Parts: sequence; structure tokens; C-alpha cells
Amino acid sequence: MVFLLLPAMVLAQKQERQVGDTTFYRTLIPEAKQGLLKNMSMIANMNFAFRNEFIDGEYDQSRFRNEQFRLEFRGNVTDKVFFRFRDRYTRAQTSESIDNLSRSVDMAYIRVNVTDTWSISAGKMCADWGAWEFDWNPIDIYEYSDIVEYADNFLTGVGFTFTPSNKNQWTFQVLDSRTKTFYELYGTQPNYTESKAPLAFVANWRGRLLDGKINTIWSYSLFNEAQDLNGNSANMNYIALGNEFNVTSKFRLIYDFKWSDEELDRTGIVSETIPNDLFAYAVTNTLYIGHWVNLRYVVTPKVHLTMVAMLDIANWKNSFNDPNNTTGEEHIRNAWGFIPAVEYYPWENLNMKFFANWVGRRYDYSDYAKSSLGAVDYTTGRFTIGFISPLGIF
Repeated sequence: MVFLLLPAMVLAQKQERQVGDTTFYRTLIPEAKQGLLKNMSMIANMNFAFRNEFIDGEYDQSRFRNEQFRLEFRGNVTDKVFFRFRDRYTRAQTSESIDNLSRSVDMAYIRVNVTDTWSISAGKMCADWGAWEFDWNPIDIYEYSDIVEYADNFLTGVGFTFTPSNKNQWTFQVLDSRTKTFYELYGTQPNYTESKAPLAFVANWRGRLLDGKINTIWSYSLFNEAQDLNGNSANMNYIALGNEFNVTSKFRLIYDFKWSDEELDRTGIVSETIPNDLFAYAVTNTLYIGHWVNLRYVVTPKVHLTMVAMLDIANWKNSFNDPNNTTGEEHIRNAWGFIPAVEYYPWENLNMKFFANWVGRRYDYSDYAKSSLGAVDYTTGRFTIGFISPLGIF
């Protein structure tokens, strides 16, 4: 009995002596692969705030709200292969009809660096629409303008990027034009059928001029959505011109211009305004124009003052289809926005800011929209205090 138990007693003593020495146990991640973590990042993109909301100047409610929470993993598998995955926890986890991914997934793609200047990306990615408002991390946007707010901004497909120097970068993407089905977006259309290849083609130019004094993000996009009864394509054409002017080391101005000409009302604001008893489906030939201005003044490295102003214009070029439209007016509404904010960066080595802002919106409808479509002008506002951080976990 003694000789049989002796080996077990020795082993128990050896394990007891090494309690707390983790090298004695197998790690969850094999040691041979732990070096990969050096090239990976995990980021918690957060925007948390206390909101005080107003409608038509009257106090409505106060509440805490997780405005944004997007968890992100990205890194290099090798020196040639990069991956990125980001999931949004403030959106419903439902699979979409077209790409078979949850709508909450912003990005799930890989990028292969073919050469020092060429790369190829494949998967669900950020559509390179252009303009600075769309290009920023979503947690840094207090309120989106109409065109960006109503768009499908993350689509599945492939992209090709050419970067000949640090002054120019060109991107071309071929993507699914949507994540939902044709019927889900446009309803039962009497004069259009779904395209067999509903694709979006995106061309983008990023430029750096005058040693960074002027920077551009310009793009053109073509969406093939449907065809009419004669076989003609029904497309959406979208142009975005983003321009950044670094006037001084403390003052920066950005102006974005957006223009979306839609043979079927993809944005949907005009269709939402029209009563269902007139048209119970998306209308045709709408035009949206957007102006977005962002001003930033650095009072001190820790205190920044910002101001956003925007104007979104919605027109219905086929408004003559409405029998009640006796004037032929095409204009539907103007949506105004202004967002003054104070931002405080308490730490130099941590990208976190605390903010206080006012988000004011005013929606002015045309006389035609009021008299024939029953639209009513209104305003919204909210005073918000919170924090924003792309918090790097590792």
C-alpha cells in the first residue's frame, strides 16, 4: 500500500508547490499563437449620455441612454492579411434577407495587401460613400443628417484600393445595393420589377492638398435597383463631396455636400410624408440635397468648442402624379439642424471625452405638403451630457 500511494503523494506535493505558477498549466490560447495578440486590437466604441428631450419647445422626458455601443476586433493575421469585425449592440440582432448577416454587424471582412500600393477587401464593409460626416466613427456623431441617417451604410461585397502616395487614395467597390429585399424597401410596385443584379458601384477619392491644409473625401455611387415595364433600369445616383480646411492649428472647418437622385425613393422621407391612401408604396423620382458644416476651435488641448449646422432638402420630381397638386410644386420639406457642443479631454494618454451639447432640429414643410399631404411643421431638441470613447481594451 505504501509503495502504491507514494507516487501520488509526490505528485500532489509537486502540484501544491506550483499553485499560482500558471506556466505549469496549459493556457487557453496556445503559446505558439499568443504572439498574434500583439497585432490585434479590441475596442469598445461607446457613447453614453443623459438626455433631456423637447418637442415643439415643450419638455417631453429625461432618460439615460446608450447612444452607441459597438464592440470591435481587428488586426493582422499576417503582414499581408488584415481582418476587422464590429458589432453594434444598440441595434436589433436580426438576420437580413439579402446578405444573411445580422443588421447589427457593421463590418466583417478581410483585407489582403497585394502590393505596397494595392489591396483587396471582401466581406461586409463600410460603403465608401464619401464626405466627412459619414467617414467618422459613428460614436463621434451627435446626430446624422437625413441622407446618412436613412442609408444602408454597411454592405457586403468587394473593394479595391490604390494608394500611390500619402496624398492620394482611390477606392472602387462593388456591393449589394441593399440588405433588405426589394419588397421590404419599396412595397408592391405597379410599374417596376426587382433587378436580378441589385448592385452598388462606388468610386472614392481621398486627397491631401497643400501639406494637409485641405483634405477631400469625394465619391460617386450608382445603385441598380429595379427595371420598369419597358426593361429600362431604375437607378439611384449619389454624389458626396467632403472638404476639410485646416485654417490654423486651432481652427478647422468642414463642408460636406450630398446629392441623391433616386428613381425609386430609396431614402424614403418623401414616401413617408405621402399618405398611404394616395400611394401605399415608395414613390418615384425623388431628389435629396444635403449641406453639412462642422466647425471646431481648440481653446486648449483639453477644451474644444464645436458647432454643426446642416440643411437637408427633400423634393418629389413626380409630384404631378398627385391629383391634388395643382401648382406643380416639387419641394416637400427642409430639415434644419444645429448642434453646439463643449468637449473636455481630461487625459492625454486616453482617447475619452466628456461633452455637453444641444441638438436642435426644425422640419419645415412646403405649402403643397401641408395642404395636400397633411404635413405639419415641428421642432425637436435635446440637451445632452455624456462621454464618448473608443476604449482600447488590448
